[in-house]
Order: sequence, then structure tokens, then C-alpha cells
Amino acid sequence: MAESKPLIDVRGLARDFDVSRPWLNRVLEGQPRTFLKAVDGVSFTINRGETLSLVGESGCGKSTVARLICGLYTPTAGEILFDGQDMAQASGEQLKAIRRRLQMIFQDPYASLNPRWRVKDIIAEPITAHGITQDPAEIDKRVADLLTQVKLSPLDGEKFPHEFSGGQRQRISIARALSSNPEFLICDEPTSALDVSVQAQILNLMKDLQREFGLTYLFISHNLAVVSHISNRVGVMYLGRIVEIADTKTLFNRPLHPYTQMLQSAIPDLKMSGKARTPVAGEVPNPLNPPSGCTFHPRCPHANERCKSERPELKAHDGAQVACHGVEERRISFHPQSLATV
Repeated sequence: MAESKPLIDVRGLARDFDVSRPWLNRVLEGQPRTFLKAVDGVSFTINRGETLSLVGESGCGKSTVARLICGLYTPTAGEILFDGQDMAQASGEQLKAIRRRLQMIFQDPYASLNPRWRVKDIIAEPITAHGITQDPAEIDKRVADLLTQVKLSPLDGEKFPHEFSGGQRQRISIARALSSNPEFLICDEPTSALDVSVQAQILNLMKDLQREFGLTYLFISHNLAVVSHISNRVGVMYLGRIVEIADTKTLFNRPLHPYTQMLQSAIPDLKMSGKARTPVAGEVPNPLNPPSGCTFHPRCPHANERCKSERPELKAHDGAQVACHGVEERRISFHPQSLATV
């Protein structure tokens, strides 16, 4: 039987931002325009019903990828295929139909909710905007059902966003995202502003909703503990590129890229296992002037001359995809008790 196509297929996605100084300054000083490569050739797929997480340090481009997929930014290069359809080539009506099938949950629930609207109006807006129904009775019932699904009371629909806690506001954001009956949710660090106990509640809620409605998630986070709890697969980003992508168990049990290994070493060892740990060293390079070759080489203990001059491509290796010359040449291996060089 033929394998079903992925719901999301991202191919060579790139986004540059013009951060040049004003035109007159550039003319007087003879300076060229300056571009920031926020996303630089990212490719991945997401199958129906699964959760792919993108992780990395702040500024690595993971949130930009989320905004590119949902249409808030226009790609500089590359393709985004939703259910086999190129979103850049979709007509107005086709694009509206696609946008009904995907929604986004933002990091700050208070900033993403209209403070002047009652909760019932916030949740009902996608229902009316996409023409799902115009019947007030049906809309009220749908809003009440959504509030119940996210573990709030239908009576909360009469309140304003400022009357809720952070976790409750994020539940309202989830209810709004679900109101158009989407298949795909882009979750941009939806728990980073919440207490740890509330984070667990929201993550469990999202997993329950995924099982109930067969949802597909792109989950953006910098918290590896959160990622390990919710993800089927994980992609690790560094300076606009994916350096490693694998299923969650493989990535956490056997990280291959030195950057992934360093990120894992930064996780507190609550079990006090005593295993060797390599702290994340150095600073993220200036994205306006990235290093040549592998952009991680200034921080990598295993870098050689090839790493400094030739950019590695994402290649299959031992059940994962890794962009690393050291892994490709088998100079770097992972042992559970240490990060070793062969």
C-alpha cells in the first residue's frame, strides 16, 4: 500500500530580513545593504497525527519558521506544502481554506487576546470569519463546548481576558485555535510563560486534544523537558538551520550532533547519576556575520579545518539526520556516560 503523504512538507525554507541602516547613511558611508538570515534552508515533514518539536537557543530561527508556515511572514526562498498544496501558489479562496485547517497558539496568551472583547466573542471570531455558521444559537453552543473541552466553564465566556490567570488564558487561546476545526496547530512556546505545574496541565490538555481530534502539532520550545513529554520527533536548530532531527527517544538516548549533546548536558541531572557533562560553551555568533563552514565550529570541541571551511548538509546517520562532518567521518560518537571523540 502506498505511504500517505505528510500533512506538512517544508523544503529549503529561508527567510532574510533587511536590517540595513537608512539609505542616506549607506550612501554617505559607502555601505551595502545588510541582511539577516533568520532561517537558512530548513527542510522537514510532519505526518498526520504526530508532533514535531523544534528546539534551540533564543534567536536560532524556530519561531520564524512557525510564522512562515502560518503565513505571518513571506518566505525568501523555499516551499511550504500543506497537504500537498504549495501555499505560495494558492489562490485567495484556496488559501482561506488552508488557513481554516491550520491555527497558531502564541507564546503570550494575554498579548494574543483582545482585552476589550469578552471570551465568548474571542472564541467565536474564527467561527464567523470562516463562515462555519452564522446562527447565534449554534455559535453559543460551540463556544460553550470548546470552553468545556479546555477545562473551563461555559460561564467564563462572559468574562474578559484580564479576569483569568496565565494558564486559564492559554486555555482560552487553545479554545480559539480549535474553534475552526483545524487539523494542524502551530504552538509557539505555549507554556514558557507559565508555572511548572500549569505547564504540565496545558501539555496534558494538548495531548488529550490531540488524541481526541487527531491533531497534528508543530511545537516550538527551548525547554527539552517539555519537548520530551509531548513530541514524536525533535528537530534541533542552530543559527537558522536544522543540525539534527530524529524521533524523540533516539534523540534523547543517543544525541549525535555536538550541539545536541551540549544542550542535553545543560539539563539538570535530578537522578544524580554522576555521568560526565559538557556544559554549553561560548556564545551564539552574530547572525549578521555568521562563521564560515559549520556555524557551530567556534563552540565545537571536535572542529577541524573541514568544519571551518565546508558547510555540512543534513544526512541520514544511524536512525537520525545530522549535519556534522565529525559524525559523518565517525570522529564523534556518543556514549551514555560521556561525550567522546573516536
